[in-house]
Amino acid sequence: MTRTLRRTRGIRLALTGALLAGLTLLTTAGPALADGPSASASPGGDEAGPTEAGTTFRTATALEQGRSGTAQASAGDYLYWVFPADAGQRPTVEATVELPESAARRGTSTWQVDVYDGLRRRQACMYGHQTRKAAADAATVELSCVLRPVRSWSEPWANDPLPGSYYVRLTVVDLPAADLGLPVDVEVRTSIKELGGGHDGGGAFAEPLVPGVSVASAGENGGRSSDAPRTVATGEPGDGWASGWWTDRWLWTVGGGVLAALAAVFGYSLTRGRGRPAHVPPGI
Repeated sequence: MTRTLRRTRGIRLALTGALLAGLTLLTTAGPALADGPSASASPGGDEAGPTEAGTTFRTATALEQGRSGTAQASAGDYLYWVFPADAGQRPTVEATVELPESAARRGTSTWQVDVYDGLRRRQACMYGHQTRKAAADAATVELSCVLRPVRSWSEPWANDPLPGSYYVRLTVVDLPAADLGLPVDVEVRTSIKELGGGHDGGGAFAEPLVPGVSVASAGENGGRSSDAPRTVATGEPGDGWASGWWTDRWLWTVGGGVLAALAAVFGYSLTRGRGRPAHVPPGI
């Protein structure tokens, strides 16, 4: 009887320890899976970024994820950059405008940064300073825009961010006429935060929303340029576009199944009783 009790207690303690270990694993791994490290710097960060900006969507200067670009322009110009963002990522765009000396300016100015997706739909910022006014004596003005998480799939009528190219447009929206054309120095920085499968939409695009990707695919499928490398306007993230069936939700599914099995065994061990009482003879 004593051995049976000890064995039962040992089983309960083992199951309790396994259950607590599983819960600890999931609770500590959760933040790492949901809020992965920010890709603020890409490999080879010593490389200088582009030193010019486009003036239209078609001529937008390409930026790699986590890289910055600079440009010298005139107040009143529309400046464009483009960078890739994939499903499960949350892009952030920051811009710094160095203004001319206050003696050369006539008044205040208002600057604005806008972000458009691959379909050229303007995307709303979750938070940040998308529009800012610079006083007549200000030396710089800083803007920022944190986009919503990029989804792997969306309804046709929705305006959700989708995988593909993202265009950054920087311009001044309010400026004294006498200040038009004054030289300014601009720096734009992009960063990506990995959010994991918590924002998966249950579907996937056949191709990311990148200009030229459908033409490249048609060429490959038609067999006209099967040996030619596939080229698109803005490239892709460093580790490629997300595809296939794998997502970190599988980790949560497997972990949940293991915890459910442990809980079932533990519950059974608690409810099955201690067996035949010692004072009851066999056969009764």
